[in-house]
Amino acid sequence: MKYLSKFFILVCSILLVFACSTDLDIDPENTTIQGNIDYSNSSDMILPLIGAYAATQSRGWEQFPLISVRGDDVNSGGLGDQQPFADTDRFQYDKDYWMYNSLWQTMYADVFANRNAIAEIARFETAGAPASTAAQYTAEVRVLNGFLLFQLSRVWGDIFIPEVTDPTQLISAETNTKQEVMQYVSDEMDAAIPNLPNMRPNQRTDIPGGVTRHTALAIKALANLELENYQAVADATGEIINSGLFTLHSDFYQLFKIPGKLSDENLMEFQYSDFGQGPGDHISYLYAFFGPQGWTPQVSGAGAGWGFYEPSLKYIDFMLDRGERTRLETSVLFTNRGISELETYRGESAPSWVSNETPSGDIINDYARAMFASGKHYLPSDQLSPGSTAYGRNKNFIVMRYAEVLLMYAEALTNGASGSAGSAADALNQVRLRAGMPTLSNPSVQDVRNEKFAELAMEWGTRYYDQLRYQDFGELSYDGRTFTADKTFLPYPQNQVDQLAGLSND
Repeated sequence: MKYLSKFFILVCSILLVFACSTDLDIDPENTTIQGNIDYSNSSDMILPLIGAYAATQSRGWEQFPLISVRGDDVNSGGLGDQQPFADTDRFQYDKDYWMYNSLWQTMYADVFANRNAIAEIARFETAGAPASTAAQYTAEVRVLNGFLLFQLSRVWGDIFIPEVTDPTQLISAETNTKQEVMQYVSDEMDAAIPNLPNMRPNQRTDIPGGVTRHTALAIKALANLELENYQAVADATGEIINSGLFTLHSDFYQLFKIPGKLSDENLMEFQYSDFGQGPGDHISYLYAFFGPQGWTPQVSGAGAGWGFYEPSLKYIDFMLDRGERTRLETSVLFTNRGISELETYRGESAPSWVSNETPSGDIINDYARAMFASGKHYLPSDQLSPGSTAYGRNKNFIVMRYAEVLLMYAEALTNGASGSAGSAADALNQVRLRAGMPTLSNPSVQDVRNEKFAELAMEWGTRYYDQLRYQDFGELSYDGRTFTADKTFLPYPQNQVDQLAGLSND
């Protein structure tokens, strides 16, 4: 936070110009504040990097849900004013829906803001800043952009790969295929890795929680998973495992709460804070989207949520069949109405520990929009800063964690790759033991897929994109939904199709 006052104007100059525009026809070269920056002051070279972090993590509340809602692990909450969001969950797409345009436009705005940050860093280097520091800062921004492009391509498939600072470049550009985008992301990570710190994000003292070589390796693994290049996945994840730097957080429940902030498990997380001031200044994500509409919090006055994001009965049933408690109790907030529906769904009583009271003592009341809420996006009311009432405020948003690295490694090996960091069982069983599950001696591909379902539900659409990769479309056709291959990607936002010649929904 010591840089906050120094980079505030720079961040605003980058972000506000994009936020206030409805188009992508903006020249960031006209938004830089070169006249206000002394490029010969090398200590200020960190400012555009901080701006890139701010741009990347300033995600709108609607973006993560849109990325992740189509899997069979989660449903949209019903009975609301976001019917096209509920329709998207059921594979009925509306190219005019504002959420589609918001995700596309703001992510690309951040990509271009980050390209501009790279140009600013280069100006400091030209003016005499250390080349090694400039190389590291540039590498960090390339990792952030790789993450954004990875998410855009998983949602839309063929997208643009901007390598300049001028958004007007998109007006006449041709899209790159999803395969080209994923290979580009992988190559960008290879280029960045040699210049990145060889440590955990939480070991960094210059930018605590900033990306490191292991963040880049994890993004490389994710991109190659989409390419089904399982050997590259095994190599990247194996390097992370062999580093010996990362461990699973001992308490799965608290991993997603305040004690899990900057955990040794986290390879990337969006960081938020209320600076311990409760109702005062804060940098936060709007978690209300995920929260229950009705609850009786242990701390009186804590605000409720909107109820738009609901773990599916299918997921809960799957977890109970496996004998899961630790991960299910963490991942799902139950209502009494939901428990009754679950018992009807299963034809038997729920275990005695299934309750509408969370382990932290908050009571989840029945509410109209959904029967369950996401526990991974829940902050207990007694972990709110004194005086704070906003649902989930001060909670970080985990992006990538070591458990996923271990499971990607196991998945790669069960798909025929060779590994340098132990067996698939070694990696898989670390995750299972933390969850209180028995070990498996010779796991199959399906065993690993099931483990990812159990471990990573409600996180970044992992389940949906895994099902696509294995073409397991039948699993996505559940509870009245019908999925077909032509529903894999969202249609391009019509607002963007009208402006950018390279896009078409035909």
